[in-house]
Amino acid sequence: MPKFGVTPEKEAELARRMESCGLRESDFEESFIRSGGPGGQKVNRSATCVRLKHVATGIEVKMQRTRSQGLNRFYARRRLCELLEARALGQAAPAAQLAEKIRKQKDRRRRRGG
Repeated sequence: MPKFGVTPEKEAELARRMESCGLRESDFEESFIRSGGPGGQKVNRSATCVRLKHVATGIEVKMQRTRSQGLNRFYARRRLCELLEARALGQAAPAAQLAEKIRKQKDRRRRRGG
């Protein structure tokens, strides 16, 4: 697994999550694109945007959250895990459960009037 510039705990968590989703580094087509938007001249000169495609499912993720290529590679893999979990687990996926929790909180606030 490549180094992403995150803490070892986060790398280990990503490795566990990828393993539980059945993802391997060899399953990916990874390419780098020049980013756009904020970041000044730095993003115009360097290819920090990551395009990650999972060959087996055809799911493609583009990530340009930070100016660091390593961090964008980490975030792209994490997002791909989220998408595969959502596809496999549906409402039982962690992201779906978090969205449901937030929806309930907003409902309670709306009913309270605050």
